[in-house]
Amino acid sequence: MTDPFTEALQSASPNADLAAKLELYGRFVGAWTFDATRHLEDGTVLTGRGEVHFGWVLEGKAIQDVWILPARKTGVQTSLGAWTFYGTTLRVYDPGVDAWHIFWSDPRNQYYSRQLGRAEGDTIVQIGADGSGASVRWSFSRITENSFRWLGERSPDGGATWRLEVEFLARRTTQG
Repeated sequence: MTDPFTEALQSASPNADLAAKLELYGRFVGAWTFDATRHLEDGTVLTGRGEVHFGWVLEGKAIQDVWILPARKTGVQTSLGAWTFYGTTLRVYDPGVDAWHIFWSDPRNQYYSRQLGRAEGDTIVQIGADGSGASVRWSFSRITENSFRWLGERSPDGGATWRLEVEFLARRTTQG
């Protein structure tokens, strides 16, 4: 039996009136694992294995995901140091601007970001700022039915230049 909160939040499918537009992120619905690489400013590289789960929520009008690093119950060795997270993204399509409002929350690290996401060719690009006001660009590329590449970049100069901070190479484990 599903609890009332889960029943109210989750949806079995996309909203029929928005289905074509919702497919931009809807194709990720399901479970994935990812190999993570983080590039620190001092040149240190941290690696690990994580998991991410995407699902339909809010009457099928939004996508919510949960990103976890390190992955639960994998037994995989990592060189993460203090770099871990357990957060969620709410992705809501806005027909008025033909874009997605992106809200990332990681209560473990008190890290938050708000972005606007759109397709740019075969890539999904999300531009915005984190809680400190720093410019961030997150993107999905090399998207196939069973894999994608996710990049996290930060700009020290308001978007004139970008520095790669994070790369995730994801593989699907289950369909949504």
